Amino acid sequence: MTTRDSERTGHAALAVVIGRAGSRGLPGKNTRMLAGRPMICHTIEDARAAVTIDSVVVSTDGDAIAAAAEAMSVPVVRRPAALAGDTATVGAAVRHAVAECDPGGRERVIVILYANVPVRPRGLIDRAVSLLLDTGADSVQSYAAVGKHHPYWMVSLDADHTVTPFCESPIDRRQDLPRLLVPDGGVIAVTRASLMAAGEHDPPHAFLGADRRGIRTAPGEVLDVDTAHDLAVAEALLERVVAGGVG
Repeated sequence: MTTRDSERTGHAALAVVIGRAGSRGLPGKNTRMLAGRPMICHTIEDARAAVTIDSVVVSTDGDAIAAAAEAMSVPVVRRPAALAGDTATVGAAVRHAVAECDPGGRERVIVILYANVPVRPRGLIDRAVSLLLDTGADSVQSYAAVGKHHPYWMVSLDADHTVTPFCESPIDRRQDLPRLLVPDGGVIAVTRASLMAAGEHDPPHAFLGADRRGIRTAPGEVLDVDTAHDLAVAEALLERVVAGGVG
């Protein structure tokens, strides 16, 4: 373990990489081979490359995920069954990991990274941690523009194929749509106090606290893999990075 930037800031940051064994959209996605390695390995490398991260741990219920992490000498926190199902929340899984690997409370900043996000821009993690520390916020999350996939243009289809608009909108041109963002899964940085204060029965994402900040990513900078199509796109992007020698 190194202290690096934490020696300057007086803070230590722990990265918790989370990945369940189960996945309905793409079974075994977190250990699917991607650019020659299990997918989770790319997120672990991103965490290790961040100068604001002191230590990395993987939270999982899967043997293959644990083996991939241990092959990279990363400690693994095994989740109980209650935190391994479809209804388990991110907050609960991360609180369990933090309580298991850092019961003394040394780490004051927790960085949450999804194992199925193998593509994120260099420096994203450090940007989130730095903004968290500079502002004194409870959390910082990365966001991407929704673009043309905007709620103003969303509809539902009934059984008889009837179209029902999600909301009434007078906007015809994409350029006139309100500029909205969506969490892209690239990074979440949260204070330990905010994370641990949230309870099991609190509203969704309560662990992000009251003072929530965000950083923007450009289109395509972060890729969240949930389907076979996503996997193919990630493979192409990572091959291009390797060929170009950039991250």
